[in-house]
Amino acid sequence: MTPTSVARFMASLFPSSTLQTCRLLDAGAGVGALSCAFLHRWAEGGFGFKEVEATAYEIDPALREHLAQHLAGYAGVTSRIVGGDYIELATEEGLQGPGFTHAILNPPYKKINSHSAHRLALRRAGIETVNLYSAFVALALVQAAPGGQIVAIIPRSFCNGPYYRPFRDFILERAAIQHMHLFASRSQAFKDDDVLQENVIIRLERGGRQGAVTVTTSTDDSFSDLTTHEHPFDRIVFPDDPERFIHVPTSPERNALQLSAAVRCSLADLGMKVSTGPVVDFRLKAHLRAMPEPGTVPLLYPGHFSGSGTTWPMPGAKKPNAIVRDADSEKWLYPSGFYCVVRRFSSKEEKRRIVASVVEPAAFGDAPMLGFENHLNVFHEKKQGLPQALAHGLALFLNSTDVDENFRRFNGHTQVNATDLKGMKYPSRDALIQLGRWAMQQDALTQAQIDAKLAALTA
Repeated sequence: MTPTSVARFMASLFPSSTLQTCRLLDAGAGVGALSCAFLHRWAEGGFGFKEVEATAYEIDPALREHLAQHLAGYAGVTSRIVGGDYIELATEEGLQGPGFTHAILNPPYKKINSHSAHRLALRRAGIETVNLYSAFVALALVQAAPGGQIVAIIPRSFCNGPYYRPFRDFILERAAIQHMHLFASRSQAFKDDDVLQENVIIRLERGGRQGAVTVTTSTDDSFSDLTTHEHPFDRIVFPDDPERFIHVPTSPERNALQLSAAVRCSLADLGMKVSTGPVVDFRLKAHLRAMPEPGTVPLLYPGHFSGSGTTWPMPGAKKPNAIVRDADSEKWLYPSGFYCVVRRFSSKEEKRRIVASVVEPAAFGDAPMLGFENHLNVFHEKKQGLPQALAHGLALFLNSTDVDENFRRFNGHTQVNATDLKGMKYPSRDALIQLGRWAMQQDALTQAQIDAKLAALTA
């Protein structure tokens, strides 16, 4: 359910309008918190409409009773409450709705299986997406009239990653992003929910001319510390980014990495690749061993790495420490060597989203091969190890505060995908090697030392 303060803030984001008739859509309306916030603003003179035609979709019959009561409390409103599944009904109608002038949404969040009825219905409508929330926004955009305004509160996961690329293309080709609001804390905006990623409120204008984007931020749903900045669109979606990641800058200043001429290389320029760890443990269950034994090689999980280095094996750990090396498992293993690894998942309020470590082959004795489990991202050269200094320099760079801040501008959830790391810019190979040589001479690196060293490079 949408908190009242959030609902009223969302309603406030709609621009004033001189339309005679507002055709309002609330898909997944619940008890009507969002519709009522919109109608409350209208009743207080916030819009110039003469009348409102409100269409609310809600699948739960118990909630529909409350919804009907709440909408009935507003004079001048003709309400149509539709019982059923919004995706099914909207696609069955052929998306030939009345042309909504406004839509306000807090859609459900749930993955859509690739062969489900929802996925097939959406595909027939020309929408390719992987979650209910993005499906609702895409459908609302299709049903909107030209110039129609859509305000939605949705998880920020659509901003990056390969799975949401078709959805990003869909909205960027059909609408202008006019406003985004970001909650600075993942734990405060929805205190009663276990929110594992950031929520963003977004306002889209169907067929709108894309110009500068207003970005607001607040710590929580009280909006007591609201800040507002305007950013040119090329800071939201970088013109040279083939993945079309959507960035949410939280300050008017450009990040040091964006400004620095020393951080301009792609991984291809560096002769490196990053891949998701190839060992999916449940698929190789028969090959896993709790501890190393003859015929096995080390199997590395995120838990084997910490700020103090690599701990392997870990007796009594819940995860296995080794994997049998044979003809079936060999193709999933890498030759022993120096690698840089990044955990794919961070904890809910971890200080850094990117946590990088160096794989030191000496930690594994004479092991000829290494297994990297699927929850690690691995930097490598053609599935071979990296030069030692390069691995250390890359880890130092990735563990810097500037990299973390830059990364958070397009990544709003706990997952760090290989695609995200591929899309980043890096210092030159020589610069990374110099950073690595310096790092190898230090006893233990503090965050302040890492940041100061990178600042000297990017100045």
